[in-house]
Amino acid sequence: MAEVRRQMAYLRRVRGPRGHAQLIGGEVSLLPPDDHAAALLVMRSYGREPMSMTHGDFDYDYLRALALGPDGRPRLRRLSFATHIDSLMRGRRDAPRPRTEAELAPERRRFAAMFRRLRREHGVRSYLAHNMTVTPHNVGQVAEVIRETRGVGYAMMSFQPAAAIGDERRWTEDYRALAGDQVWAEIERGAGDRLPWRALQLGDERCNRTAFGFYLGDRWIPLIDDRRPIDLAARDAFLRHLGGVNVGGTPPRLLAVRLLRALVSHPAATWTGLRWAAGLARRAGLRLLTHRIRPMTFVMHSFIHADQVRPAWALLEQGVRSDDPETRGVQERLLACSYAMTHPDQDRLVPACVQHAVLDPSENAALRRLLPLHEVTGQPSRQEAGDAPRRGRVDGQIDTSRGYAGPLEVP
Repeated sequence: MAEVRRQMAYLRRVRGPRGHAQLIGGEVSLLPPDDHAAALLVMRSYGREPMSMTHGDFDYDYLRALALGPDGRPRLRRLSFATHIDSLMRGRRDAPRPRTEAELAPERRRFAAMFRRLRREHGVRSYLAHNMTVTPHNVGQVAEVIRETRGVGYAMMSFQPAAAIGDERRWTEDYRALAGDQVWAEIERGAGDRLPWRALQLGDERCNRTAFGFYLGDRWIPLIDDRRPIDLAARDAFLRHLGGVNVGGTPPRLLAVRLLRALVSHPAATWTGLRWAAGLARRAGLRLLTHRIRPMTFVMHSFIHADQVRPAWALLEQGVRSDDPETRGVQERLLACSYAMTHPDQDRLVPACVQHAVLDPSENAALRRLLPLHEVTGQPSRQEAGDAPRRGRVDGQIDTSRGYAGPLEVP
C-alpha cells in the first residue's frame, strides 16, 4: 500500500490530477481480495482509474470478495480488468497446455460471464479488455479469436506482436519475422472492416495502433474515420477544447459541468460535433434502432526487442541521440512511449520496454530474494476444486515462476 500511494502521488504530480493506471504483478489475483481492493481504492483516491491486469484464472467467489466489502455491499462500484489469454500460456486449470486459440474460447467466455453475473447480482459495473500475444505460430488465429469473442462482453481487444524480451530460453520462434502490418491485417479480418488507426494516434505509430468504435450486430463502425473530413474536424475540436478532460476517470457531475462549459464557450465546435454525430448516425443506419451498441476498441502494442532497447537507452541516459538510423528510431519510440512505469525514487517515468529489457533483470533478482517461489504441481481442475476461490499460477506472458513479468510481456 505504501508503494502504491507513493507511485500514485508521483503520477498525480507529473501527469495531472486524473488519468488511468494499471495494477500489475506478477498476477494480481494472488493478492487476497481485501488487499487487492485496498490497492484499487488507493489508486482512485489519487484520481486514477485503475485497471487490474490478470491471466483470469480465478473464480467468481474471488471476484465477488474483491467487489464487496465485509458488510456485503459494493465497495467498488466499477471494476476494470484486462485479462491475458492465449495459447502460449501454460498452467490454466481447465486448459493446462492449449495447442490452439480455439481451445481457450470457453475461458474467454467464462471470464466475461463472471462480470455479467456480478452486475446482475450486485450492480457492480465493469470494463473488460482482452490481451493476446501474437507470434508466427498463432497469427493466423487472431481473426477467429476476435469473431468468437467480440460479443461476450469485452470492450477492448488488444494484441501484442511478440518481441525478444525476457528469458532467451523461451524464444522458440523468430519474432522479428512478424511484421506489424501482418498482425493488423489479421485484426481487420476479424473485425470485419478497415480499422482507421491513424485517425487518433497515441504515442509512436511504430509502437501503437488504436481504432475506436462500436459494434451494431456483426458490423463494426468507427467513431472517427480518417477518410471523412468532418470526423477529423470533430477530432481536432475535441482535442483543442476537451483534450485535457479525462472522460473515464472524472466524476459524472464534474464531467457534465466541463462538457457544458465547453459547449457554451465554443459554439462553432459544438456545431462541428453535431455534424459529426449526424454523419455517424447515417453510417450506422437502421441498425441503431434494431441492435444494441457494443463499444469495441482494437489495439496493437508492438514492443521493442531487448537487444535494440539496451544501446538506445544507454545513449539516452547520456543525453546522446544516435546517428545510426535504427538506434535513433528506437530512441524516438522510447521518448514517445505512452506506457510507462513509475520510479518516484528516481523522479522519472520509464518506458515499459526499458523496464523489461534493462531494469527487470536486476529487479527480478531482488524479487526472488524477497518473494521466494517454489514449484506447484498437481493443481486440481476447476471442477475438482469446486467453488473454492483459487489463485493459481499460469506460466507464460504472466510469469510467476521466474520473477516479475508484466501481463503484456512475451515468453
